[in-house]
Amino acid sequence: MRFIDEVEITCVSGRGGDGSLSFRREPYTPRGGPDGGDGGRGGNVVLVATRRLNTLYHLRGTRLYPAKDGGGGGAKNMTGRNGKDRVIEVPVGTVIRDMDEGVQVADLAEEGRVAVVCRGGRGGRGNSHFKSSTNRTPRQVEHGGAAIERRLGLELKLLADVGLLGFPNAGKSTLISRISRAKPKVADYPFTTLVPNLGVVSPGGEESFVVADIPGLVAGASEGIGLGHRFLRHVERCSFLLHMVSAMEIGEAVEDPLERYEALVRELAAFSEKLASRTQIPVLTKVDLLTDEELAPLLQRFEEQIGMRPWCISSVSGQGIDALVGECARRLRSMLEVDEE
Repeated sequence: MRFIDEVEITCVSGRGGDGSLSFRREPYTPRGGPDGGDGGRGGNVVLVATRRLNTLYHLRGTRLYPAKDGGGGGAKNMTGRNGKDRVIEVPVGTVIRDMDEGVQVADLAEEGRVAVVCRGGRGGRGNSHFKSSTNRTPRQVEHGGAAIERRLGLELKLLADVGLLGFPNAGKSTLISRISRAKPKVADYPFTTLVPNLGVVSPGGEESFVVADIPGLVAGASEGIGLGHRFLRHVERCSFLLHMVSAMEIGEAVEDPLERYEALVRELAAFSEKLASRTQIPVLTKVDLLTDEELAPLLQRFEEQIGMRPWCISSVSGQGIDALVGECARRLRSMLEVDEE
């Protein structure tokens, strides 16, 4: 199944049923009064969040989602049937926007959360409602309420506690495969990750948390260059971000790791001020390729220029991974305690 995180659909609610124009006609009741029933309510269009889905792919092929119209009223004050609602399931984390008005309609960030995006038309009143002492045989009825049509944009934002960001080949996929059961594609060339991956991390004695691996960014990502800009929205919900910076590629040196870290910070700021305000932790990967003499001055430069030392890990040897996972669990636990207060 393809990973689809943006779709545009048109939803149309059901039209309300018309009220009935009817008079009572029975034996021995030659002058029966009005008995026209009301029309039924039109169906609503409802979006429901479910964890059974993790992509919007099922909405890709169909663009129009109509609900059923309400039935017309009948004689003997019979009310028309209500139109059946159109229920559309979407993944948890889906944001709904009105494309014509440019406003957010709902954020379905929890399992079972419901958004009524188009309400069905009200059923029209039958002529029995209009009788009076001066109007014994009313012939006026109400038409059912009109249907509502709405063009909606659906945008999926994955729910994760920790986001992994970095330029291509920084070791994000390798790390998430080491600390969780996620099985992303891992290779020694850039852009092996083409869609976000989620992994559940369960450190010993700690509550589990979810990590999101976002496809590699490139310089200018905030302006639409490369792949990563399409998926930055998926880390907007993360509690904090791990900036993965490769210390060295196998066989050749890369540009200065500190410069790469600062470039990544600039891309986040250009994309979203809200995202840039998230706690950002530098993580230096592939440190097994450096000697202690080569690593020490690099760590010192990080501390001097950004005010913190990066966490050093090697997904191949396992160096520093347990400590990093423990730090993530500690930070998440502290944030939870603050929220509870």
